[in-house]
Amino acid sequence: MKRIFLFVLDSCGCGEMPDSPSFGDVGVNTLRACAASPKLNIPNLRMYGLANIDGLDFLKPVEKPLGAYGKLAEASMGKDTTIGHWEIAGVVSPRPLPTYPNGFPEEVLEPFRAATGRGVLANAPWSGTEVINVYGDEHMRTGDLIVYTSADSVFQIAAHEAVVPLETLYDYCRIARRILQGRHGVGRVIARPFVGTSGHYTRTANRHDFSLEPPKETMLDAIKSAGLSSIAVGKINDIFAGRGTTEHVYNQSNADGMAHAMDYADKDFTGLCFVNLVDFDMLYGHRRDIDGYANALTEFDTWLPGFLEKLGPEDLVMITADHGCDPSYTATTDHTREYVPLLVIGRAVRPGNLGTRTGFQNIAATVTDLLGVNFDTPGKSFAAEIL
Repeated sequence: MKRIFLFVLDSCGCGEMPDSPSFGDVGVNTLRACAASPKLNIPNLRMYGLANIDGLDFLKPVEKPLGAYGKLAEASMGKDTTIGHWEIAGVVSPRPLPTYPNGFPEEVLEPFRAATGRGVLANAPWSGTEVINVYGDEHMRTGDLIVYTSADSVFQIAAHEAVVPLETLYDYCRIARRILQGRHGVGRVIARPFVGTSGHYTRTANRHDFSLEPPKETMLDAIKSAGLSSIAVGKINDIFAGRGTTEHVYNQSNADGMAHAMDYADKDFTGLCFVNLVDFDMLYGHRRDIDGYANALTEFDTWLPGFLEKLGPEDLVMITADHGCDPSYTATTDHTREYVPLLVIGRAVRPGNLGTRTGFQNIAATVTDLLGVNFDTPGKSFAAEIL
């Protein structure tokens, strides 16, 4: 193949895995939750086989799907963005990244305060929108940084853009990233800038992630080393700590990310274009907004045919996810441990059921196989089954 476009619909899981209860997730299914919404209308994804995936018959299967379809079980011990994407790129994580349900210890906060010269507020798991409204006024008055986490392996720093300029906030995140290594090596340090006035604080689109470097070579490293294009759209470049990409562009929204993907479809390159669309997770999954999530899927589905029209006979599209975030699950507002769907679309693709496979890393094995790139991964290529 010449060009592979890999789309991660961030958090679009498709049902609980056998071990989901051990992660605190019982009966979860992100796509099933969306199917209950009148906002869901995805004829194109159904046409390519989404509804024919085992367990997704509530989406109304079609008689003859036009794509290859299946679902993947996560092999890594986690349900977060970093581990999910690393596994898609060929690296399995046998141990979860550290989380801090009681906040960060002094051995982390003391050097952070000393290096930034600022105090710390909050230091507990919080909703990002709630924490700035609770601590925003004190932050404005003192200049202390709002530091919080979630059920995920993250160290988040919120600051008002008028109090802490963006580049300064990013520098503070780099300081935290240097501190948070080893046993405190969280998956991501996240800058969470906000604006507004008391009672009306809102987060801006200037979020920036500072990720832990993958512990092993990923398919991005292998593709780049082979002299091919390794293009990152959205937060992909941040998730891989800038490693293995030949160029990148950030997204302001799903629509922005889809526009970037459309732009790359117009360009001549050989290699991978890896796209993350984060609104599904950030705006709708965590906020438990079923209609918003369903509508975002509808918008992607409506956009898809125009994108596919731009592809040539040696181009291929994969659509998958990195974990779940069931918007109907009220036990928590966090990610949910789920299978993820897989669709493979292209003129050269033989339609058919790929079944249920263990490991997102099968994607990495297949992508590198299709591009003729040598890459050592525990994943198994399904290239021969789809061409």
